[in-house]
Amino acid sequence: MTSKEIRNSFIHFFEKYDHKFVKSSPVVPFDDPSLLFTNAGMNQFKNIFLGLEKRNYIRAANSQKCIRVSGKHNDLEEVGKDTYHHTFFEMLGNWSFGDYYKKEAIIWAWELLTDVWKLPKPQMWATVYKDDAEAEELWKKYTDINKDQVLRFDEKDNFWEMGDVGPCGPCSEIHIDLGEESCDKKHIPGHECEVNGGCARYIELWNLVFMQYNREQDGSLTDLVAKNIDTGMGFERITAVIQGVGSNYDTDLFVPLIQKIAELTGKEYNSSDEGTPHRVISDHIRSLTFAIADGALPSNEGRGYVLRRILRRAARFVRKLDMHEPVIYKLVPTLIDIMGDAFPEIKEKEQYVSMVIKAEEESFNNTVDRGIELFEKLIVDLKKKNTTRIPGKEVFKLYDTYGFPIDLTRLMAEENDFTIDEQGFEAEMEKQRERARQAGKWEYAIDFNYDNWDVVSDGVDSKFVGYEKLESESHIRRIKREGDYIFLTLDVTPFYGEAGGQVGDKGVIFGNGFELNVINTIREGEKIIHIVQGDLPSQNINPVVRAVVDADLRMSTARNHTATHLLQAALRKVLGTHVHQSGSFVGPDRMRFDLTHFERIPKEQLLEIEKIVNQKIMEDMTVDADYLNLDTAREKGAMMIFGEKYDEVVRMITIDDFSKELCGGTHLTSTGQMGQFRITSESSVAAGIRRVEAVTGNEAFKLSLRERDILDSVREKLGANTEEIFERIDTILEEKKSLEKELNSYKTQRSKQEIEVLVQNAKQLDGFKLVSSKVDSPDVDFLKRHGDLLRDALKSGVGVLGAEINGKVNFLCVVTDDLIKDKKLNAGNLVKQIAAIAGGSGGGRPHMALAGAKNPQQLESALNQVETIIKENLK
Repeated sequence: MTSKEIRNSFIHFFEKYDHKFVKSSPVVPFDDPSLLFTNAGMNQFKNIFLGLEKRNYIRAANSQKCIRVSGKHNDLEEVGKDTYHHTFFEMLGNWSFGDYYKKEAIIWAWELLTDVWKLPKPQMWATVYKDDAEAEELWKKYTDINKDQVLRFDEKDNFWEMGDVGPCGPCSEIHIDLGEESCDKKHIPGHECEVNGGCARYIELWNLVFMQYNREQDGSLTDLVAKNIDTGMGFERITAVIQGVGSNYDTDLFVPLIQKIAELTGKEYNSSDEGTPHRVISDHIRSLTFAIADGALPSNEGRGYVLRRILRRAARFVRKLDMHEPVIYKLVPTLIDIMGDAFPEIKEKEQYVSMVIKAEEESFNNTVDRGIELFEKLIVDLKKKNTTRIPGKEVFKLYDTYGFPIDLTRLMAEENDFTIDEQGFEAEMEKQRERARQAGKWEYAIDFNYDNWDVVSDGVDSKFVGYEKLESESHIRRIKREGDYIFLTLDVTPFYGEAGGQVGDKGVIFGNGFELNVINTIREGEKIIHIVQGDLPSQNINPVVRAVVDADLRMSTARNHTATHLLQAALRKVLGTHVHQSGSFVGPDRMRFDLTHFERIPKEQLLEIEKIVNQKIMEDMTVDADYLNLDTAREKGAMMIFGEKYDEVVRMITIDDFSKELCGGTHLTSTGQMGQFRITSESSVAAGIRRVEAVTGNEAFKLSLRERDILDSVREKLGANTEEIFERIDTILEEKKSLEKELNSYKTQRSKQEIEVLVQNAKQLDGFKLVSSKVDSPDVDFLKRHGDLLRDALKSGVGVLGAEINGKVNFLCVVTDDLIKDKKLNAGNLVKQIAAIAGGSGGGRPHMALAGAKNPQQLESALNQVETIIKENLK
């Protein structure tokens, strides 16, 4: 059977038993910022198991795309070294949500494996949890498995848990005996092949999880109201077994990829260690293609950095095959031929995925060779010092300067029998993080040990009421004086503390006999700290104050914050759903939005994005803020920031049916309040990250006024109306081009005349002509053209020209071909010696060379010594 037939037969088998086929969820779980990648088939059904969601079916089957490269399930280091580790894999599974239970799960699993797929029954083994007599009895009663081949194991092998708390239960695993020849532990003294014995003879095919308990916070088990079935079978492994091959890489899921790699690199594949590069690359292209098609992009943060690690690891193995140009992206069409029918999303995104991978390969190629050269020199130096441990500082340098992920450096170290100082590397990383934190710190030195602050009144503090109002009657709780600044907390405050990219509020705090200007508001943990200046009494402070936010600044900031939401929705509509926020700044005068995107955004697309945002402004859409459960927000499709930790109750900003985002910032109540939106720039921040900057409201209006003033000025200077401007400019440019052509012709003619005079007055030296002269030259290019003419006119000779250009001395030396050959004269050597007299240096080719010098006063002296220098070079 082909892999396609195996996948389809699994799905059709369970459809026969009334299971609904559920399409694989994306491998990039953007609705769950706590999860890097989908790593199990049950991820999309988690809320059903937790009782938070119901669906219109109680039986399901699917083939789920999964990536495991970090955390508990980190397979990246092992990929390529053996026959079965992968970063990307498919998980075949069937589920029951409170419907059938152990009996049916066992019967159907046995039927599919032995009756449909014809796996040999004598070689099949089943394991059950040590206390699960029910499952053991079901195996023996309802299947014809050899009763002696049903074994009991403890929690380590046969009890499945979602996490420290939550649904869990005993499980039954189905194993197959591949024969004694499959054992990979024969070389270990005393090893005996057995189920769960750790060798490749007995391998697990399918895990049937019987979810009947809930693990409580205290570790106890309670019965679930509904008992569920959750099964998982590795598709690559079952395909290898059915196709009768000893390695997943020998199945039709990998063979076409490996053959393509051999074709592109000219290196044939074999199953020994020499085939490791082929295995690594064929695995990694799968992870990259599916992740990018589902919206992830290589970057330096979160899941984007995992992708970058995968891609650069693959690129390193491409070099092991003696290829130094982008190759990985050329495998995308082959992968689509293998898997595009089952997962049409990769077929739809083929060109996009290829472009992203190629761009990332090219980016890495720009630095990898220099990095490898540094690494190899490092190894040589360390060997001389009789050490085989690479210092953390050097590992960090490879990471920071040359883009080498730590696991790539670790791999290269292992190939040389070296280790790396991972603690030292982490220490350097922490120093960099601290530098970044300090760079982003406020200019104020704040003591956050509140025990050192002066207490003005007792009670809780920092209750934020600024969503509802911009003024409040408040009480000062604590103060801290530092130089010209005073830091204080209030019991309740309308001031928004800097967070989520939005700047803090400014305003005034009015007290009894004092007035404090709030120059910034920051948030530190749960505290909202007001940074103020003013004459606050040194003692006997009346804590009662009136806190007033600057309404104009707050409104301008709100315009820009709501604009970021409209902008993100428009970006995703125009560029694609791979776009996600990577950072932002929201102030009263401008906003910037960093997004995941792999290439420059063309002007036409920027105009389309700007047009969409302004259309939504004109539609005057309502902006609503709602508090709801995090899972409910996910179900409603709210955009989240990857890596952000959200509370169980979140605030969702909804702009009609156009945008939904979780956000704690301050916003408009309708989009019409924004006035207008103007994009001011688009640029690159890092590989895979673009930045869009924009203005709204009054700042957008000011920009329009400035542009109108410029246009009026241009019309006035050109003496043309708006429609005639471009025509008039074209005419002027053509006239300029024509005049420049005439001027250059004149200059060339004049140069020829000057050169004729110089050659006529040339000295004779050892049978050839020598010209040494100061000339007027506006720039170096003119001087070089002068030199070309002089060399042609000399026929046989040496010419040296000196010129003062922008306060600096420039020398040019030319030597004719016959003197280079017969007299061994070299323009580069000559000009270097001449320039040294005026405090300079230079060089170039034997026939023409340039040099610069710092001392214009020595120009004449240097030219006077040219003849002497040439005579010395003739000796």
